[in-house]
Amino acid sequence: MGLRRNVAVGAGAKLAPSFASGYVRTVLDRAIDGFGPLRSAASSADTKLVDADGDVEKAIGALVRMHASLAGVQGFVTNLGGISTAAIAVPANVAGVTIVQCHLVAGIAHLRGYDLENPRVRNAILACMLGEDAVKSLVKSHRLPSSPMALATSPVHDPVLDETLSREVTSELVGRTAGRRAVTLIGRRIPFLGGAVGASSDAYATWTIGTYAASELRDRRLRP
Repeated sequence: MGLRRNVAVGAGAKLAPSFASGYVRTVLDRAIDGFGPLRSAASSADTKLVDADGDVEKAIGALVRMHASLAGVQGFVTNLGGISTAAIAVPANVAGVTIVQCHLVAGIAHLRGYDLENPRVRNAILACMLGEDAVKSLVKSHRLPSSPMALATSPVHDPVLDETLSREVTSELVGRTAGRRAVTLIGRRIPFLGGAVGASSDAYATWTIGTYAASELRDRRLRP
């Protein structure tokens, strides 16, 4: 385990300069607002709400399943090439997973009644991207002031927190992806096996983050 950890850390350190904290903010903005063929997070979420006949929880469940599938597809594609394409596939995989997961969490926040234009809500979305264990660890070490729900409903916006969260999310995303590549390196020697590992791992990670966001971002809609 110690060797695996060292390999993962080393890989993450090499990749980190390519993924400045501004990268995560750019992806977050595009995932929420939409770009190219990607619809805005709110628009996609509203479509699922219509399909669910107005049932918010069913719509959220459908969003999680859809995005987990999307993450699996991009995870498979970016892991097919084998060892020779690792240097290209890792950044592509980070970008793909980040967009899908940001889009998912933002959609959940929208369905639960949060204003996606609010910078506090956008910080909460980034916090959800870290996952429950990482959030608890950061709160315990005072690197994060509180939970995503508390960040979203804070009475004031803290600009310093923007940079902190961007940095933490960037580090977490790169570390996860590089670490997984190190542990599954042997799988990459067989291209289709590497693709299967990438697909299942990305799909499960996205499902886990969606489930965490759904449990953390409690309903804020006004009741009649």
